[in-house]
Amino acid sequence: MNETEPQDQALLEGPHSRRKELFLLARVMRDFVVGFRALHFVGPCITVFGSARITEPHPYYQLAREVGRGLGRMGFTVMTGGGPGLMEAANRGARDVGSRSVGCNIALPMEQAINRYLDRSVTCRYFFVRKVLLFKYSYGFIAMPGGMGTTDELFEALTLIQTKKIFNFPVVIMGKQYWAALIQQLQHMVSAGTINADDLKLMLITDDVPEALAHIERYAIESFGLTRRRIHSSRLLGEPRDDLVSTP
Repeated sequence: MNETEPQDQALLEGPHSRRKELFLLARVMRDFVVGFRALHFVGPCITVFGSARITEPHPYYQLAREVGRGLGRMGFTVMTGGGPGLMEAANRGARDVGSRSVGCNIALPMEQAINRYLDRSVTCRYFFVRKVLLFKYSYGFIAMPGGMGTTDELFEALTLIQTKKIFNFPVVIMGKQYWAALIQQLQHMVSAGTINADDLKLMLITDDVPEALAHIERYAIESFGLTRRRIHSSRLLGEPRDDLVSTP
């Protein structure tokens, strides 16, 4: 297996020899270790999902950048998938106000390049490792307009919260017109009994940035009692010294 072979495909295509299975597991573990070390001191984060294809000067780009600024002013690190488009816009907004900006990129055959507004980034071979990192360090999630990847990440957040695999972190969906058909489908699922009406309360749907930020403040900062404390890093492991992180 060479570096250009799709890593998820190799892992998920079925049984291999025991030797190759061990090798694949070692690569997965390496992705996790690199990601955990790179992001251990960056929190607390709010993760912003969004399309890589919507670029400046599109109004959604400006909206995502404004969201990034607002989150940065609140003291959050803005985390994205690290790529261009609306991910770049959110990271850029954080950088505008001097806040931390980080990304979890994914290695793709078409080479998704990381954007230039990141203070720290990690590139994963595996989509599922990337998603673990996006959720592990976050106290809330904002879904901007996007495609299949964004929708997948949005529903991953909602499913983890619905099934109580993670805490009841705030989820904000921005772009009411863009997501209208999806919201209608969710309402249809309530009518069909496949989800509960209360499940719709897991998300706020808005185009208003102050409303979105107020929701984040209420259900991320106030609900979890985020405070500042000093983490003592390990010089032996080459970690940054005495970095500040927020913890509940």
